Amino acid sequence: MEQNLNLYRIFYEAAKCRSLSGAAKKLYISQPAVSKAIARLEESMNTALFFRSSRGVALTPEGELLCRHVEDALASLQSGEELLRYAQAQGIRRLSIGVSTTLCKYVLLPLLKPFVTENPNIKITISCQPTLETISALRNNTIDIGLVGIPSDENISGNSGISYLPLKTIEDIFVVSRTYLTPFLQAYGNEPYANKLFFEEAAFIMLDKDNISRKHADNFLAARRITLSNIIEVNNMDLSIEFARAGLGIACVIRDFVENDIKNGTLTELELGKKIPQRRIGFAYSGNKEVSKAMELIMRYYSSLT
Repeated sequence: MEQNLNLYRIFYEAAKCRSLSGAAKKLYISQPAVSKAIARLEESMNTALFFRSSRGVALTPEGELLCRHVEDALASLQSGEELLRYAQAQGIRRLSIGVSTTLCKYVLLPLLKPFVTENPNIKITISCQPTLETISALRNNTIDIGLVGIPSDENISGNSGISYLPLKTIEDIFVVSRTYLTPFLQAYGNEPYANKLFFEEAAFIMLDKDNISRKHADNFLAARRITLSNIIEVNNMDLSIEFARAGLGIACVIRDFVENDIKNGTLTELELGKKIPQRRIGFAYSGNKEVSKAMELIMRYYSSLT
């Protein structure tokens, strides 16, 4: 059972001093108070912690076992206090960020190193997780800020308590290797999407259904009354891109992440008669608590460079 920390402190000092009166002097309390505290600890654990004699006290085997752990615990607490005092003296701030694996790799990380270099007193922790989990963490105050896909204006009201700072606009596109696409061009012409059989036969590489990017793509397909019969689901966009490069199907990805592939011909953009509407990404944070200095700094930094 959990014990009052003060009891462990008294026990530890008595063990070090090998004397109840010595522990009392060091802790500036009475000897009866020391005796009572140790008796309470022994009673709660149903074991004797000290051998008592006229010359003082000595630890029992059980007491020695407990003392080792108490010593480690008190040392850990002291270390934590010292680190906290140091952080306060140095003006160190802490910032926890939630972000999807894809946005972390392609948006957050490229600018993070110079930001940390310019702001060495901000210690950053990053949680890579789906956007919906990031929003949940913001609501529960377990992270400070998130880098997410921003809901459309009409849906923001459904995210009450969350504020958004847009950083940039992104565009989702379908890409495919020429090797994979060629048989469909031969069978259905330069606009294979005009033939319903194309969507029955072609494999589409999509993120899992809980992903925000997947939901955006699904809304586009539903509006176009397009049903995909053969879907390969993956859990991150890097895999989508790799699968497309390998000629395994048509992948829905963010344009910025495949620009080089399109330029060098590794992948080809495939329009399905109409472009997917653009969307925004940016920082999300709880509107119910004060924006910290560290949050303000990182939002301002990224806003100036994206």
